[in-house]
Amino acid sequence: MWMDVISIAIGAFFGANARYWLSTWIKSRVKWDFPMATLIINSAGAFVLGFVVQLQLSFDWNLLLTTGFLGAFTTFSTFKLESVQLHAERKWKKVILYQVVTYSAGLALVVAGMFLGSVL
Repeated sequence: MWMDVISIAIGAFFGANARYWLSTWIKSRVKWDFPMATLIINSAGAFVLGFVVQLQLSFDWNLLLTTGFLGAFTTFSTFKLESVQLHAERKWKKVILYQVVTYSAGLALVVAGMFLGSVL
């Protein structure tokens, strides 16, 4: 039990820090009025999740990477907040685009990650 919690905590520490640094890096380079950092991070996380799941790692590694690292790296709450903010700013096309691309790309990338994981 405690080893599970420790595995998740270690993964979450690195996942949250990776998200922070990658988000900061993307925002410093992409100056669009669109939440690209969250879109890129969540899309990458969806791909990696599909890939890792197909590898069928041990329970401890699975907890560390999926629940810990990817759970902290990806961020559904930020996606929702940014969607609400775009809506509040009446940026209708952007909020619809953000929602459609996030869900569609996320599903497609999980499948792509699973496919790649299954052929390796």
